[in-house]
Amino acid sequence: MKRVLVSDNLSARGVEILEATAGIQVDVKTGLAPEELAGIIGQYDALVIRSATKVTADLLDRADQLKVVGRAGIGVDNVDVAAATARGVVVMNTPGGNTVTTAEHALSLMMSLVRNIPQAAHSMKAGRWEKKRFQGREICGKTLGVIGLGNIGSIVADRAVGLKMKVVAYDPFITEERAAKIGAELVDLDTLYARSDIVTVHVPLMDETRNLIGRDTLAKMKPGVFLVCAARGGIVDEDALLEALESGHVAGAALDVFREEPPGLTPLVAHERVICTPHLGASTAEAQEAVAVQVAEQIADYLTTGTIRNAINVPGVSAEAMEQMRPYLEMARSLGRLQAQLGIDGLRSVELEYSGKTAEGRTQLLTAAALAGLLAASLGDRVNVVNAPVVARDRGVRVKETTASNGEDYTALIRMRVEIAHGTFGLAGAIFGRKEPRLVEIDGISIEAIPRGHLLVFWNYDRPGLVGSIGTTLGNHGINIGQLQFGREAPGGRAVTVVNVDDEVPAAVIDELRGLPNVLSVTQAHL
Repeated sequence: MKRVLVSDNLSARGVEILEATAGIQVDVKTGLAPEELAGIIGQYDALVIRSATKVTADLLDRADQLKVVGRAGIGVDNVDVAAATARGVVVMNTPGGNTVTTAEHALSLMMSLVRNIPQAAHSMKAGRWEKKRFQGREICGKTLGVIGLGNIGSIVADRAVGLKMKVVAYDPFITEERAAKIGAELVDLDTLYARSDIVTVHVPLMDETRNLIGRDTLAKMKPGVFLVCAARGGIVDEDALLEALESGHVAGAALDVFREEPPGLTPLVAHERVICTPHLGASTAEAQEAVAVQVAEQIADYLTTGTIRNAINVPGVSAEAMEQMRPYLEMARSLGRLQAQLGIDGLRSVELEYSGKTAEGRTQLLTAAALAGLLAASLGDRVNVVNAPVVARDRGVRVKETTASNGEDYTALIRMRVEIAHGTFGLAGAIFGRKEPRLVEIDGISIEAIPRGHLLVFWNYDRPGLVGSIGTTLGNHGINIGQLQFGREAPGGRAVTVVNVDDEVPAAVIDELRGLPNVLSVTQAHL
């Protein structure tokens, strides 16, 4: 039974979806103090949050069995993604659930700002009729500068075009053709600042965007500019904005997000030409139910089938793709686990080469699976497809990935090469039919073995009677052979023998096998 903790307010429909999923137990515990959450988080496989819960590195250190964090919303700045990744925890968000809602809020802020609607409403509620004081501006024909043409920014731009505004936009990841389809002219930031009557910001908060709107930036904007930010607190330098408002360079600002939330009654919040809302961008009934349903379905699918959707720190895989990839993932992981047991002392580099059908899929995930298998021998369950690349990097292991359309003699082939203290070593695996993984090469020698269960890997010389002596020795100790496969460099030369056995072989029997004539070494592996 997988346990899910919902620690922030979530639409009832989302909770119902989780509760209706077989094999999942749901606990809803909102408003927990950080120390209370830390005290119970170790009991849960999944954590569902919104913006209130802070998923810190300290909390993750207490989350011994946590597999996934699901954020009902797009922003994950309340989650230490790096720490989650290092611990092998998938971090998911719901990017599509509240895009329209947030875009509409930004547009509402813009229109309220230029027409002084909140101030006028407040004045009337105080019994005054100040018609001349709150004269506003038209937006028709004005130039709107959109910083960030992602899911939300593109909707804002599209709606603004419908309002007969001219739209200029900056986004280094959008082509001019894509911007033109939306109705926006793609420009650099300095041009956007110089031409825009209104600037609206739609980028995530990260090192590159922190204080993006600061003193230097504001100075480049047109005198009398209006600023709208419904993205993330910290993108706007609030002290610099207050100075620009006081000087009159900025005519007004509309803010839904703040550096610290709640901000309290700061001079910026209290300023007469600032309108503000308490982070309401995604706060509509429709959006809250949409993100709750989305995150619940994603968590349920991941816990029950391994399906990964909208993950921040691992490639996404649909249920259909996961089913198709499963034998390839098993093969990649088995190669890593086998190599780990054959030896990785002084591991320096790992190269994964994908040929045929494996080159057509998500090789990044396959590489992570191979690394997880390789590192699990020393790290156990603490390493998985989420954190294996990070663990390898932190240990100074170079990882290289290559692809080739030709699968040699196989329709789907994975080849792993490792550089270790005493040289290089290689393994290769293929998929037979649609689902059957096979070990097809060990250190350059062709073979056809099943990489599953208990294996004995022999290095030996190709001599008459060798196979018989192995079978006799194992038979004398009541150990049943499931399959035996043999490969050699040349007649009479170096060879490799792989024996599948039904049970683990005792150490004393391994020693006896090592003493057989023409046997160079024996390694027992468990896959």
